[in-house]
Amino acid sequence: MQSPAETNQTTKTLTLAKALNAGLRAALSADDKVLLYGEDIGSLGGVFRVTEKLQAQFGPDRVLDSPLAEAGLIGTAIGMAQRGYRPVVELQFDGFVFPGFDQITQQLAKMRFRSHGRVQLPVVVRFPYGGGIGSIENHSESVEAYFAHTPGLTVVTPSNPNDGYWMIQQAIASPDPVIFLEPKRRYHEKGVVQLDAPALGLHEASVARAGTDVTLICWGPMVRTCLDAAAAAEKEGRSVEVVDVRSLQPLDFETIARSVEHTSRAIVVHEAQRNYGPGAELAARLQEQLFYVMESPVLRVTGYDTPYPPSKLEADWLPNLDRVLAAVDQSMGY
Repeated sequence: MQSPAETNQTTKTLTLAKALNAGLRAALSADDKVLLYGEDIGSLGGVFRVTEKLQAQFGPDRVLDSPLAEAGLIGTAIGMAQRGYRPVVELQFDGFVFPGFDQITQQLAKMRFRSHGRVQLPVVVRFPYGGGIGSIENHSESVEAYFAHTPGLTVVTPSNPNDGYWMIQQAIASPDPVIFLEPKRRYHEKGVVQLDAPALGLHEASVARAGTDVTLICWGPMVRTCLDAAAAAEKEGRSVEVVDVRSLQPLDFETIARSVEHTSRAIVVHEAQRNYGPGAELAARLQEQLFYVMESPVLRVTGYDTPYPPSKLEADWLPNLDRVLAAVDQSMGY
């Protein structure tokens, strides 16, 4: 099966899962040192079929099924990267990353620093994250803060198929470790993929919707929610700008600050729990740098500070359109 870029098309409509599959196929085709492995990613194609048919095309030596042993997967990737490979490790779910947490934060993240830059580890650790599909805790976690807090890692998350297609290729080409977070509830949403060239670099934020009254700052699964909220707010006469952060570490704060300078109000929206979450870091930076510009406090719309709830409660636990619109009303009320 050809990748979309090999069909001479300039655009193609794909789901996020299919766009990631196409991006992985392009990376495997471009570099023999790229290999994928993870739990059930070979003949099954992964739980969400992101690697479907890649083993059939590239063979079991480059698309490998692995044991259920996350620490071993990360440790093996470190060794292979030191031997010149570009391993892409898939973990089945967000909550399964913690058995490999020591390897990621204490070994993978620190090797460049320890070696004074002589050892680079081009490893991508990719896994679905966040809720919204009716799964329980350990299958619906938003873990970005753990890794964005760790020096030596970069943390990125696409929100749409075009970013999925390009960002996975950019992550694999990176010389340093990348935590690649895939919003599982958006896997089956379709969008247009530009096949000729990426519009943005891996670590650039984007203005997903222009506005003048307030800025919604979001990433991954919350970008769709915020765009829907902005469309609803427009019917009430409010102009809401939406910034898709895309890269949590490093952070393209220049794009975020430019937007907030323009609107003078900011609301951070994320699925992760509020306490010590990414929203706190963004709020602190905005207060430090734009204190005299802002007309209201930075607000946050987040998950609650509890373990992820049973599936029948997740619609109330996750930030939704109504909670975002309520925050817009609160911000505009100052």
